Amino acid sequence: MKKLSLKLGIIFFITLFCIETFMMFFLHVSLTNSRLEEELTNLQTTGNSHRTILEQNFDEETLAHILLMESKENTDVVITDHAGTILAASSVHPEIQVYLKKLGGSVPYSGRVLEKNWQDEKYIATISPIVKQQKPVGYVFMFQNTDSIHALMERLNKHFLIVGLVSGLVTIVVIIVLSRKLAQPLMAMKEATMKMNKGDFTVALSTNGKDELSDLAHAIQQLSDDLNHLREERKEFLSSIAHELRTPITFIKGYTDILYKRDLTEQDRQKYLSIIIEETNRLSRLIQDLFDLAKMDENAFVINKECLQLDEFVTSIEAKLNPAFQEKEIHFFVQCEKGLTLMADSARLEQIILNLLNNALTYCSSGDATYLMVKRHHHLIKIIVKDTGKGIPKKELPYIFERFYRVEKSRTRAHGGSGLGLAIVRELVHAHGGEVTVMSEENKGTTFELLFKG
Repeated sequence: MKKLSLKLGIIFFITLFCIETFMMFFLHVSLTNSRLEEELTNLQTTGNSHRTILEQNFDEETLAHILLMESKENTDVVITDHAGTILAASSVHPEIQVYLKKLGGSVPYSGRVLEKNWQDEKYIATISPIVKQQKPVGYVFMFQNTDSIHALMERLNKHFLIVGLVSGLVTIVVIIVLSRKLAQPLMAMKEATMKMNKGDFTVALSTNGKDELSDLAHAIQQLSDDLNHLREERKEFLSSIAHELRTPITFIKGYTDILYKRDLTEQDRQKYLSIIIEETNRLSRLIQDLFDLAKMDENAFVINKECLQLDEFVTSIEAKLNPAFQEKEIHFFVQCEKGLTLMADSARLEQIILNLLNNALTYCSSGDATYLMVKRHHHLIKIIVKDTGKGIPKKELPYIFERFYRVEKSRTRAHGGSGLGLAIVRELVHAHGGEVTVMSEENKGTTFELLFKG
């Protein structure tokens, strides 16, 4: 965490330091220029005020009065005639001759700034012309010592320094807090991914909040949960395969030993051979189902679509299964709209429907009914397999398409099945680009609906 928080802290500090430095420099320059402009404006205004008085009474008494007023201020005044001869001065300013030489041309009636370089010069200065009958008769020079401006700038610099230090300390504290706050969830996610890499999917990340870090934590948590679920499914899958393989092999081995070691009557021999053949067929179907599912998982399962006439297709299925339903005294009804066609693999579509009808045959009792209906639904083809059998508990419905999942965990072998039939149905329906849904209610029956693009 220290490395990441240090990197984040350095980045944040450099960024904020540059921003704050620029803002402080800009503010300092703005305040300095604003203060200088204010001083020059006040100095010019004072000079213009004296000029107005002198334009009314340009005599010795007025000159003395102006000098008396400036003696109480921190500014100096020098009054000259048009030729540059000093008529009155509150203080000696040798620079006056330099400024007089630089005048060069007429001075605006509003006055002009003669010197504003407060950093290098001892004074800032302005000039205001004295005009009578539209002709300049003299000038009022105003001087202000820059020591006061330097003192003001020193105080301003001290204040900026204090503000800079305080803001720097606050920035460092904020950066430390923020960098740790950002680094901690990232490091927690790193540790979680390291645990997942070692096969430990029992991670718990905080997913509170609505920012990107929370989204990332939620994604990692979801991945961990999914991987943990897959691991549990794999364990259960392997356990189920072992159980499903062990049972028929045990039967085959046991009855084979009996046939080999004992002298049996022909009737017993035929009985045991039929059991061995039945278990061999069961084992063969299980292996074929597993092989089909493996090819589906690898996307190596080929669907050879052709245009099927559904009324003929359904009639052939009815002919195949009708005897089995009659034997169990279950009513079997088939209904298909005329003229319906579907692009599908006939063998795989038959496998889908036979699996569903065999389930109905297994879970229906004498007197129950099973329906196979095919009809158009908007622009889709809907195939419905419905029965009035024992139904599926509501809590079991979300899991019935999982591999090796059984609604009745203690189901006897008389009921048959390996728990792969519905998993194969779902995969085959999806391979055709269709959807399968199920609705069921205990003791009232189950309905499977298949939707395919027509």
